[in-house]
Amino acid sequence: MRRVIAHARERIAQVEAVVLLVFCLATGAAFVFSRLMSEMLEGETRYIDEAVLLSLRDATDTSLPVGPYWLSKIFSDITVLGGTTVLALVTVATAVFLCIRREWASALFLGASVLGGWAISSALKLGVARPRPDVVAHLVEVHDFSFPSGHAMLSAATYLTLAAMLTRVEKSRQVRMFFIGLAVFLIVIIGMSRIYLGVHYPTDVLAGWCAGSAWAGFVWLFARRYLRPQRDPGQTLGE
Repeated sequence: MRRVIAHARERIAQVEAVVLLVFCLATGAAFVFSRLMSEMLEGETRYIDEAVLLSLRDATDTSLPVGPYWLSKIFSDITVLGGTTVLALVTVATAVFLCIRREWASALFLGASVLGGWAISSALKLGVARPRPDVVAHLVEVHDFSFPSGHAMLSAATYLTLAAMLTRVEKSRQVRMFFIGLAVFLIVIIGMSRIYLGVHYPTDVLAGWCAGSAWAGFVWLFARRYLRPQRDPGQTLGE
């Protein structure tokens, strides 16, 4: 038993702190998602969901959002950043960049990871089949189910995965942090736009963030374990 414990401690000590952090965050996000889905299916979140949506609309006319007239236009533009077309274009552009860097495996893995996230999002929507909010008017047109928010989940899964792939081939710590910070910023404002526009409940967006972040976290862990960045052509073995 002592040997087993000593071996386990040795293995844990060999694992980098960032790997443990990402693993904990990914598993935590998956757990929060499962709890949100359970509470939502039991109807426990309906009151706060509707209260938040109503707080963002005029008390006398729920078709009118609070704030200046141009705010809804800004959020309508922002929400497009989480749409399928934009995410697909950004993914293809990043894959091409990786191919230029001769990161063939990373480019292929990126495409498979993003497609996997989209497949999971579609399956969850169809499985839960939560109707869209009906307490306020929608400010943009929507057609599919509500839980989890596809924009929130896909933007988290896609932008975080893109950042993860790019940080693997970038040497500068500042640039790597910029990639991650930009991804998080886009994910947050896209999710907020879905709530403001009245097309998702807050729990839809939170669940989407959790599911997408969990997927991106596990993708990063897999890539770190099995993918190795290509060496620069001019780099020698002694460098």
